[in-house]
Amino acid sequence: MNAPMIRLANPERIAMEALADVLTPPPPIDYEKWAVDNVVFTTTDSPSFPGPYDPDLFPFFTEILKALSPDDPCGTVTFRKSAQLGGTVLANIFTLGSLTMDAGDMLYVHPTEENGRRWSRMKLKRLMDSTALVRRLFPASAKDASDSTMRKERRDGLATLQIAGANSAAGLSQMTVARQVQDDLAKWSNNDAGDPESQADSRSWAVEFAKVFKISTPMVMPGCRITKNFEEGSQEYYEVPCPHCDTYQVLEWDNLKANIEAGHLEDAHFDCVSCGCAIEDHHRRAMVRRGKWVARRPEMKARHRSFFLWSAYSALQSLARIAYKWLKAKGEAGAEQTFLNDVVGEAFVTTGEAPAWEDLRRRGDELGHARGTIPAGGLVVTCGIDVQGNRIEWQANAWTRNRGACVIDYGVIPHEIGDPEATEALDRLTTRTFRNCAGRQIGFDRIAIDGNYRTDDVLAWAKRKPASLVMVVRGVGKDGKPTLAFVKKEYTKAGKVRKHGGRFFNVGTSGIKLRLYHNLSKDDPVSPGYIAFPKFLGDDYYRMLTAERRKPIKRRSGFIEYEWVTVEERNEALDTFVYSFAAFYRYAGDQQSDEFWDRMEAERETPMAGAQLDFEDLPLGPSPVPASPAATEAPAANPAEARPGKSKMTDALAALAALNG
Repeated sequence: MNAPMIRLANPERIAMEALADVLTPPPPIDYEKWAVDNVVFTTTDSPSFPGPYDPDLFPFFTEILKALSPDDPCGTVTFRKSAQLGGTVLANIFTLGSLTMDAGDMLYVHPTEENGRRWSRMKLKRLMDSTALVRRLFPASAKDASDSTMRKERRDGLATLQIAGANSAAGLSQMTVARQVQDDLAKWSNNDAGDPESQADSRSWAVEFAKVFKISTPMVMPGCRITKNFEEGSQEYYEVPCPHCDTYQVLEWDNLKANIEAGHLEDAHFDCVSCGCAIEDHHRRAMVRRGKWVARRPEMKARHRSFFLWSAYSALQSLARIAYKWLKAKGEAGAEQTFLNDVVGEAFVTTGEAPAWEDLRRRGDELGHARGTIPAGGLVVTCGIDVQGNRIEWQANAWTRNRGACVIDYGVIPHEIGDPEATEALDRLTTRTFRNCAGRQIGFDRIAIDGNYRTDDVLAWAKRKPASLVMVVRGVGKDGKPTLAFVKKEYTKAGKVRKHGGRFFNVGTSGIKLRLYHNLSKDDPVSPGYIAFPKFLGDDYYRMLTAERRKPIKRRSGFIEYEWVTVEERNEALDTFVYSFAAFYRYAGDQQSDEFWDRMEAERETPMAGAQLDFEDLPLGPSPVPASPAATEAPAANPAEARPGKSKMTDALAALAALNG
């Protein structure tokens, strides 16, 4: 029988093998390679370019993904961009690539917890389900505690993704993470504990080689977080070569804007800064492939790399589409802000200052229409109502095709909400009509009443009216809030749910005030956004309309936040204008089609048969019935009547006589 063989381990060898495992560097983390190997877009995710991730379509993302890898020494990466440019794709690649290639916890912060839940359900889950590697590492069971809407944990427990909202200080506490994404940063507002950006940044301070990815479309300056971060970083712009002379240059919005002509959108182009030749749409694809990032502050690249990119570089946009969007937005503050933010990737710069109230009063008294009437072009009529302690103030406005407005009238009900006299006066107000330029009596299309004070009494009155006519609103003053947001549940101070019949809305007052103050400075009646006033509104109205300023407020944490501050004793005219605009927004939407305005004009500015028009209404009345051909061809009885220099006043009087019979 053979003797048993005994194997003895070599302790020195074991020690050396263990040491080799420890000293062997981990495989390089290459986010772009990971995306190519793992990410496949569905037609839902990318209708224009479904299929595997293709770096050739997004060559400008290569350097940003390299900056996010551990091989780049910078700790912060900022990406200021246009909307719909693929920024979320970058953030998703960084997130899932980190969780699968490298162990460790990660934080993904949205403006609100609701934004986070929506992103998790609609975008993150779809990408995780479609990526085989991620499916193997992460459970997908609703019963598994490691897989919830706001928290994703790997099966082996080596990595966790925590999703949070900047509006919740609790969601940004009690964790330390090596990597994080701060998404839609420009829309973040201070929470109960102060500045959420500082709170999120602090979650990674204890990690020596942490990576913080800040990404957003800009909003309003001063005060835009993503613009501030971009300016603090390396300020890298994507330069592309001219197809004619090969000079590298940045595609600037001002360059394109100078070469946009209405009626010839397909001819929109850039001019080369060197040779002056036209850089056209069909040149862009080849130029972008050869592009390179160039830093304006290269000394910051070791600590904070910041990148800027806008729609002109994207394969998802054409120059003609950009030109069309600009011509549609041009001249109106709100539309221009949206265009600059979403298409150009630039912050909308404003001082938050209104013109002098004396100038507005003078303009109204000298050029205004009759008070209580709707001037030409006012097609949609709304009312804003502000509830005060001992009175109720209201403002009637008409809204025009060129995104402007007309003030029709302003009034005060000297009773407290809930009193029988106030109820009776409000009831009369809702049925009031105003004469327009066609002689028609037009009532309110929508009414918005302030529900922030005496909410139960306001709702009690509002619910007696059709929800299609009366809505209840509450102003939300922070930057970045949507113009109108439906309130799902409204609570009393005791915590009970108020029933509001689906008519309660939050109003983003800051954006509306910025738009209003920008438009108030326009003194040309044909300018888009022009605001017309009636005669003799009085000093108090104009003082109240211009009563607020957007000013920086320094918090205890040292963070500066911009707020609207009242500099006059009262501001009810401003509030009622804002509420009236909210009513118009609810009635007509953000983007009104030409068909909408054509229909409103046909319904409301076609004079009624036999209507007695005033002389000032004549230019918008119907043309006089043309004479018969025989009469037209007959020689004039008085040679003076046939002269080209015939008085326009004579023409107008004759036409008015014909209209009024």
